[in-house]
Amino acid sequence: MEANTLFLTLSLLLLLCFNVCITLASDPDPIQDFCIPKPITSPHHHHFSTNLPCKNSSEVTTEDFIFSGLKTAGTFTKTGFATVPVNPTNFPGLNTLGMSFVRADLKPGSINPPHYHPRATEVTHLVKGRVYSGFVDSNNKVYAKVMEEGEMMVYPKGLVHFQMNVGDVTATILAGFNSQSPGIQKIPSVVFGSGINEELLMKAFGLSLKQIGTFKKRFDPLMSSEH
Repeated sequence: MEANTLFLTLSLLLLLCFNVCITLASDPDPIQDFCIPKPITSPHHHHFSTNLPCKNSSEVTTEDFIFSGLKTAGTFTKTGFATVPVNPTNFPGLNTLGMSFVRADLKPGSINPPHYHPRATEVTHLVKGRVYSGFVDSNNKVYAKVMEEGEMMVYPKGLVHFQMNVGDVTATILAGFNSQSPGIQKIPSVVFGSGINEELLMKAFGLSLKQIGTFKKRFDPLMSSEH
């Protein structure tokens, strides 16, 4: 039953993402039917680049257009959040098509913290559970509600959005993007984990140096790895 629900959800997301990609495409239009990328060994090459060299069509197989990794949840973090990203890196058939996907699972009470995607609009579908979901527009107005199973929500490109599981079971969300490389910037990590000058942060948020240090230990990947 759950497998059928996931299949229907993915079909709907593919259709919606296809329409969004046509009207709001943020990636270059493809110049051929498809481009299954050749394996790249250079560490300096961007994994999501749309100008990867293509395999010869004689080398392409049906398996290049199939992805089975959304059947189960990803690895949960200590905070109870798991994701399975789907992009040309693990699903070659998506290359140059201007779309990508993600499966997100949230244990009861866990969150997907405020973040945004600089290069894509996101369409989400709640497969299971109850999730408080929303986004904030450029006028600082919040659009949010508790989503029920089967409902969808769209997060406009570049706007901060968030999710929190307010139900009693693990929630499952499937989402589609109109870019194969939507990018992601999580607000807490951007502010406190990027190395912004501490004095500036103190003045911007009215925090003490000690408080800034506490946040940096939590969100700075270099400092958190030392503890």
